[in-house]
Amino acid sequence: MASIDPLTLPLDDTSAADLAAHGLDYARVDADGPGFRPFQRAVARGFLGAESSDDEAENARLTLRTRRLTGVFDRSAIEPEVPVGTVDSWVAPLTTSPGRQLDMWSISAVTVAPTHRRRGIARAMLGGELRTAAAAGAAVAGLTVTEATIYGRWGFSPATWASDVVVDTRRARWAGPTAPGRLDFVPREGLAERISAVHERVRVQRPGSVPGWDGRWRGLAGTAPGDKEAEKVRAVVYRDTEGVERGILVYTIAEAESFSAHELNVRALFADGGEATAALWRFAIELDLVAQVKAWLQPPVPPVQWMVVDRRAVTATLTDHQWLRVLDVPKALASRQYSAPLDVVLRVGDPLGFAEGDWHVRVDDDGEARVERAGDVPAEVVTGGVNALGSLLLGGVRASELAESGALVGPAHALAAIDRSFAPAMTPLLDIWY
Repeated sequence: MASIDPLTLPLDDTSAADLAAHGLDYARVDADGPGFRPFQRAVARGFLGAESSDDEAENARLTLRTRRLTGVFDRSAIEPEVPVGTVDSWVAPLTTSPGRQLDMWSISAVTVAPTHRRRGIARAMLGGELRTAAAAGAAVAGLTVTEATIYGRWGFSPATWASDVVVDTRRARWAGPTAPGRLDFVPREGLAERISAVHERVRVQRPGSVPGWDGRWRGLAGTAPGDKEAEKVRAVVYRDTEGVERGILVYTIAEAESFSAHELNVRALFADGGEATAALWRFAIELDLVAQVKAWLQPPVPPVQWMVVDRRAVTATLTDHQWLRVLDVPKALASRQYSAPLDVVLRVGDPLGFAEGDWHVRVDDDGEARVERAGDVPAEVVTGGVNALGSLLLGGVRASELAESGALVGPAHALAAIDRSFAPAMTPLLDIWY
């Protein structure tokens, strides 16, 4: 349970004043009020989607009631009720190390109407979100991005990567382990709850993960209104020898010109442990009449590459997925477990001021960090911007790699010590969109 309720927090005064200077209003939108459908219309326009039906709107409302919806309005427009800028936010637990979590200010649905560009709308909305989050005590903010050139200016930087995977099943003869449990088909009724249960087991152990929500699971299960492929959705669960559901695969089949060369599209593949991972991937690869398997948001180096004879039958396209922004350096760095002792001063530059300063980071033999402002700063420090700190936080990027790009500057021995200490117990991964 998050310790911050964003619905109780006021709008940011600085953003309100900046937007008012451009003749624009900054206002909250009630998911149960008349402004909800116009808000949805603006979001759909921003992401080039179709406008929602009444059923789809009601389905979305179930999720968005718990979120902080904020709009920017041009009251002189032909549609003054439709915002020209949108953002929604909520607080979710981010797994920073296996079994350890940190409240994260999650940001989504950021849009600016193309008719209202270059009026400071994005700057006001993102700045307002960060100032509100920091004042409320959130140590990090996060978002998933569709464009990589926008959010760096606010201090966000890639922290988790994911792979889009394509498997040519005609070449991918199985060479992986044989799982001792069993597979069973399950109906769509109750499927969303099954997906949620398995994902919750997985996400508390995987750095970079956050919990999903009912609307996300209904969408994957094919039980949300407006899903044109709902009737094609099938699901298989893996149960271990104790009868515990450890994994779930949700997929659809796309027809091909050749009846023996269908395409299996993975909607969800969540697995708690290697047994479940192997069992579900083997099922997908060996399914009759399927020539290709496609799966999104898989680990950066997908395990299936090591489970087939010809690993080049598996194509993995890597992309940055989740971007993090550190707001409270001591709280963020102390939230995770470390792999080796460390004693270093980080000099963090932050144009927005939240993380600015010299920070003495001490990690003890148990992997616990204590972070405080540095007093007498030693001659040797590691210097970088807040963007680099966001990429370092979960251990998905090495300090030495950032140094090669110029994002960090410091003695080689200090960078190597950070690499050893920040090495994650598991490769960070975010396996959903938010």
